[in-house]
Amino acid sequence: MTDFYDELETRSEDERAGWLATALPAAIGRAKTAPALARLLRDVDPAAITTRAALANLPVIRKAELTEAQKKNPPFGGFATRLAAEFDHIFQSPGPIYEPGRLDNDWWRLGRFLHACGIGRGDIVQNCFAYHLTPAGMMFESGARAVDAAVLPAGTGQTDLQVRAAADIGTTVYAGTPDFLKVILERADELGETLSFTRAAVAGGALFPSLRQLYADRGIQTLQCYATADLGNIAYESLAMEGMIVDEGVIVEIVRPGTGTPLADGEVGEVLVTSLNPDYPLIRFATGDLSAVLPGNSPCGRSNMRIKGWMGRADQTTKIKGMFVRPEQVASLVARHPEITRARVLADREGEMDTMTVQIESPREAQAEYASSILATLKMKARVQIVAPDSLPNDGLVIEDRRRYD
Repeated sequence: MTDFYDELETRSEDERAGWLATALPAAIGRAKTAPALARLLRDVDPAAITTRAALANLPVIRKAELTEAQKKNPPFGGFATRLAAEFDHIFQSPGPIYEPGRLDNDWWRLGRFLHACGIGRGDIVQNCFAYHLTPAGMMFESGARAVDAAVLPAGTGQTDLQVRAAADIGTTVYAGTPDFLKVILERADELGETLSFTRAAVAGGALFPSLRQLYADRGIQTLQCYATADLGNIAYESLAMEGMIVDEGVIVEIVRPGTGTPLADGEVGEVLVTSLNPDYPLIRFATGDLSAVLPGNSPCGRSNMRIKGWMGRADQTTKIKGMFVRPEQVASLVARHPEITRARVLADREGEMDTMTVQIESPREAQAEYASSILATLKMKARVQIVAPDSLPNDGLVIEDRRRYD
């Protein structure tokens, strides 16, 4: 097995820029053949979108918009470039929301991640992701096929049967959520069975350091990826285990929550993903997750952008005094005043009453002016606290709920 999945993983910065100048216009042009995207991008000239800076001028697509579009125009809301019958699979995730899938060319691009885990020909993957309605099972099966590994389509639950199959077949790789492997291993111990897992490829939940160490103590190397049903593989760990490397089939931006404004490397913000999948080309799709760019290249030699992994949720919508305050409203407040660098809403309780304080990074002492803007954008009065630029925490939060009900 070679160190890299293909030559794409080690491209230089200039090579990536040249590729982007071709790939982005092609993706935007293809996206405009999908009815919903054609309307959204009707004034966009694909030939003009050749850089990340140009991409950042396009509108953001949020999952709520996708869900509403699917209700009006099922199953895909006009966001796919193929008819439903032209896909191999149609999945239903909780919501409900529908996602397409195809069997050819490792459609979700999980093979790159599995290769980085050291998985390939000669391995048998016990795929414990669900195969029923949701796509995770097929996503990882497609990836396993891409690296020539055999698959036991185990699905979820049925722990005793999982142990029996793992022991009888000699499965070498676990694929599933991080915590279910622990359930299988502990049940195997109770049954006196010795399993042959040496690697684990996990997703769909938090891989806590203590859990990773527990598996390492059993001789199981565990790596995780960041993938979604809509976008496929977004980023993945390599053996270097320094952040997550962005997949070669997507473009990732980190933006201020509630906006489409890119943030500087290292700042925590919302993950936006542009998928280059020609069948389902989501453009600047907001995942609702928080992360940050990790500067530099991975020690493993892969040269694509790295992110720090999942750092929480960007959708911080909070009800205060009976009214919802949304990140988009906080972004509107900041946009009203060029001197404001960041703002943060604090929800507290005093006695039995909600209170709201808005912290504003600004060189100006303009409490009255800012209070008026807060009333106009957040639709309620608040205390105003002026703080020094760059003094608010770099955690991606624009709304912090500090109320406790226990």
